[in-house]
Amino acid sequence: MSSVLVVGGTSGIGLEFARLRAGRGDEVVLTGRDGHRADTIAKEFGARGIALDLGRPGEITAALADVGRVDHLVIAGVSRDDNKVTEYDIDAALRLVTLKLVGYTEVVHTLTSRLHDDSAIVLFGGQAKERPYPGATTVATVNAGVGGLVNTLAVELAPIRVNAVHPGVVGDSPYWQAKPEKVLAALRTETPIGRLATMADVADAVDFLLRNGSVNAVELSVDGGWLLG
Repeated sequence: MSSVLVVGGTSGIGLEFARLRAGRGDEVVLTGRDGHRADTIAKEFGARGIALDLGRPGEITAALADVGRVDHLVIAGVSRDDNKVTEYDIDAALRLVTLKLVGYTEVVHTLTSRLHDDSAIVLFGGQAKERPYPGATTVATVNAGVGGLVNTLAVELAPIRVNAVHPGVVGDSPYWQAKPEKVLAALRTETPIGRLATMADVADAVDFLLRNGSVNAVELSVDGGWLLG
């Protein structure tokens, strides 16, 4: 049995992964900004939920105070902002940069003494770094920054392994399920495998990165070849 911490595990892919590992009998803790909601969701499948806001890094140490040894750490918390450089929203940009880069790093910093040589970490980026769209000014930038963060953490924390997963369009995720079917249909035609990636696909990729002891400092795309379209 492994101890697993999923930061940003109350919805979407983070929740999918937390359920996967709890279903195997692992000891899973997940976090969300709303502690009551996190605990309610976690209890549905035998996990524990706690409150943690990646956008408030000064509070992360206290939020994780009662988390013990961590074998596998997944930081899946994300935020989407529509922020064009021509209409730049500085507050929104600062929130996202803080959440994704400072918040992610502070979680790792806080847990350093609770990780061990065989621990593994997976950070979440995204394919906007490779295929930006209007309004992705900050999203594309921070997702590219995740790659640099993976590299420096893999060096500083060695032999602890650190990897990243970069999902493309995840068709059954809450964000994409809210899109019109014609949008999803068009995206499917641009994807070589003929379908969109699923949350289960991404959760499986995260699990692989955590389990394989020779995979380190890797940025794994899970997009069905969408970038080739």
